[in-house]
This record gives sequence, structure tokens and C-alpha cells, in this order.
Amino acid sequence: MDQLPPDAAILEAAAGALPSSPAARRRTFAIISHPDAGKTTLTEKLLLFGGAIQLAGQVRAKGDRRRTRSDWMKIEQDRGISVATSVMTFEHEGLVYNLLDTPGHEDFSEDTYRTLTAVDAAVMVIDAAKGIEAQTRKLFEVCRLRDIPIITFINKMDREGRDPFELLDEIEKTLALDVCPVTWPVGMGRDFRGTYDLLNNRLLLIEGETVREVPLTSLDDPALDAAIPPERATALREEALLVEAGFPAFDLEAFRTGHLTPVYVGSALRNFGVLQLLRGLGRYAPAPGPRAAEGRTVTPEEPALTGFVFKIQANMDPNHRDRVAFLRICSGRLQKGMRLKQVRTGKQVPVNAPLFFFAQDRQVAEEAFPGDVVGIANHGILRIGDTLTEGEDLAFRGVPSFAPEILRRVRIEDAMAAKKLKRALEQLADEGVVQLFRPLDGTPWVVGVVGSLQLDVLGSRLKAEYGVPTAFDATPWNTVRWVTSDDPAALERFRREASHDSAEDHDNALVAFFASDWRRRRAEEEHPGLKFHEVREQHALSL
Repeated sequence: MDQLPPDAAILEAAAGALPSSPAARRRTFAIISHPDAGKTTLTEKLLLFGGAIQLAGQVRAKGDRRRTRSDWMKIEQDRGISVATSVMTFEHEGLVYNLLDTPGHEDFSEDTYRTLTAVDAAVMVIDAAKGIEAQTRKLFEVCRLRDIPIITFINKMDREGRDPFELLDEIEKTLALDVCPVTWPVGMGRDFRGTYDLLNNRLLLIEGETVREVPLTSLDDPALDAAIPPERATALREEALLVEAGFPAFDLEAFRTGHLTPVYVGSALRNFGVLQLLRGLGRYAPAPGPRAAEGRTVTPEEPALTGFVFKIQANMDPNHRDRVAFLRICSGRLQKGMRLKQVRTGKQVPVNAPLFFFAQDRQVAEEAFPGDVVGIANHGILRIGDTLTEGEDLAFRGVPSFAPEILRRVRIEDAMAAKKLKRALEQLADEGVVQLFRPLDGTPWVVGVVGSLQLDVLGSRLKAEYGVPTAFDATPWNTVRWVTSDDPAALERFRREASHDSAEDHDNALVAFFASDWRRRRAEEEHPGLKFHEVREQHALSL
């Protein structure tokens, strides 16, 4: 629907940046929301504008139509949920967008947290009827910790929802964030006629499958009364005056430092308001900026390539048993055929065919620039959190692992499949699907997850992709902590004394299991020379 003339300001800015700085043309962003707010539908409509797909919203489509969707796993298609981050690259009006579509369900929040380390901005999708929901609040806090600028999209305006002023007030108070409405609804639900563009003083009206633009000299322009019913024109004038009096003007600096969110409204399902949102991203969201690393800050303008792995995905193409590492480029220029240093091990990693993605579809990237996310074929060498460089011993600040909330032992009926299970669990732990623990006393593997749905995904993938049916048995523990110490002797003593309640994780780091929070506190008192960590960052130099 959203068919409007190209944004001249964006085109001019992109054209001016193109000769000297390809990085300035990049916009790398994530979409965050509570489940069912319309995130996947919005993703598809953005891709539609970028020309990446010809059809969108084919949730129950078959064959080629199904492949237009960002949800590509069988369990995602069966349940209609996103359980893994999808990476998609597209162009629009002179800019290159790298869109990271994250899981909305809280059971997959760790994948979302890792993804947010790789973006420069985020779009927060809110259901007009429900407002700020629990998972939205959690993801917003992660963005705030990283000073990620957020653009808000209030979705489903074509359905009956809450008063827009009430929604804005909730965003402001719940998230402690200044709000600046950019577009304002003209009606709601069945009476939703379109939006008023507060920054550009124009009406954008829904007329069948098209959008009619009505430029206005001011809110007193008679063209407003001619375009919409008189009572609606009166209401819009009153609401616009209240917006002007009650909310701050748009401030680019406040937005980019994470203190203010511009708010767009629309309906992703009806494809209305999406183009304005995309152009807002192009105009206001920052291009790739400096990145903190151990010892120094890396800038996009540096000639030497640097980047970090924030995601591993196996079996995107089950026929080839592939494993792909997703690399966020921070500086330099990536070219096909390069060899890069894996700082953690010092090994050379060939990049013979870097990939751009649209979900599970892929295309070889001849070159890529800061802000881009590329896939690198990975045969078990790369891990989440790894830094790649052209030779410098540099490590970007870590990609976090959080203590899981559910611990289960993995059981298989066929003992002959034990080696196959070990390989499958290690690959899925590489991806971050689960956390994998090897008990020190030699008992069966323990997996850690955030929520029970994560276990369903693990079981489904073990069976569908690896041919290993499994079951999960309860453990006596419900709390995990990573254990470190400046005293090697104290650490070794703990390993011996607590061997029945300890394990090593996938990176051979020591963890302790506890049956209760009381027992954890008691262990901290009994071992003052040890540190017990709820979060572990994987950013070490050569081990």
C-alpha cells in the first residue's frame, strides 16, 4: 500500500556518503517485541519494500511462497513463532539495511540479547491494544544498557486499541523514555483512515490499496476538511495541539543517545505506515560507529578488517549439514578469499565465500563493509564471541552467556547413538541453542535453557536434523553459576570437593550447580576466595 515519492533527503545523504564511505550507507538494526505484536509481519513488509521478496505474509503458504518468510525452521512454521534470529540484507533508496529479526518469545531471550550486541539501532513494535508487555520491557532494558537508539512502531491501528495518548504515556513512564510522535492516527479500528505526518505536515490516507498524500500548509488548511470528515478533522486538530504541547520536539542527539524515541503508527498487516518507518530508519538511525574492544576503540574508518561472531547457525540447509558463523563487521573491507585471524586461538580462518542472507536463502558477497552481517562457513572452529582480524590481537567486548533457569539431563534410548548425540549437542551449543555442561563426576550430559519451549526446540532439532530422538530428565538443581578465582589452588580444591555438583561448560569453564538459592549463598560464604558469576562474557584472547 505505502506508495510515496522517494525521500529526497535520504537519497541526497546516501549519494553524498557513497563515494567516500560505504559504511555511512549502512543501517543495521533489530526488531524487538513481545510475541504476537506483529514483528514477523512487519519484517516481511520491510523486505517487500526492499525488493527482497515479491509476496509477504504467506504464513500458511507452500513451496516458494513459504520461503519468503523469515521463520524457516520446521518448529517455527508449525507453531507460528520465531525461535532463532534471522539475518536479512536489502537495499532501499540508496541505503543498505541489515535487518536482524529476533525471537519474541522470552524462552529465546538469550539469542536476542546476543543479537543486540551486533546492531546500531532497534525498532520496538508495540500492539496498540496491549501496550508495553513483559518481554518488550526486558528487551528495552538490554537496549538501554548498550545505549541502542530505539524507534517505536505502534502496530495494529486498524483494530480497536487503547487511546494513543495513553500508550505514549505508558511508554514514557514505564520505560523512563522521552517520546516524540512522528505520525498520528486519523481514527482507529474500523474508522482508521490513515495518519498525519507531524514533522512534514501532511495527511497520508488509506484509499483501497493505495495511499493518498494530502500536503497541508497548516492544520487550519481547508484541504484538511476536504480530505476527511469534519468531526475527524476537528479531533485531529485538537489532538495535534495536545501533542505539540505535551511532548518534546524531535532531537536527533537525544534519539541517538537512547534518551528519546520517535513514534510511528500504522498497520503492518495492511502495509500502512511501514514505508514511513523505513524512511525514518534511513534518516535518523545511526550508521556504524566506534566499537569498544579490549585496550582500545575500533572505528569504522580503519582500513584493517575487524569483526566479531555473535551467532552460529547449523543446518539452515539440512541437505548439506552446513554450519554458518554470523560476523558483524566493525571496520575495514571484507573481500571474498581473505584469510582472517581468529584471535582466541591464533588460527587462520579462510573466508572463501562470505554470504549475505535473506533468512535461509543466501548469496555470495564479493565484498562487505562495516555494519554488514555476513555468514562464514564454519566447521566447528568459530565460537560465539570470537573476534576476527587481519592480524591484530584485538578482542571486542564480550557476547554474554546468562545462567540458565532450567537444567535437564539428556537421555537416549539407543546407547549406540551416544557419539552422534555428543556431536549434535556440541553443534547446538556452538549455536547457543542450549548451554551444555559436562558433569565432573562423569554422569550424563546436562543441558541448560531459559524456558521450557527451548527444550521443545532442542528435542525437535535433535530428532529432525540429527536423527537422535531424546528425552529430558529432571535434575536436583535449579541454579547455575560460573566459578572463577585468582587462586588456582582454591579453584582446584572446589573442583574436588564439589565434583558431584559441578561441571565444565562448552568452553571448559567451571560451573557449580545448586539446589537452591540458599545453598548458593552458603557456598559463597564457605569459599570467600571464589567468585560466582551469573553472566559470563566470551571475549578472551588466545586461551
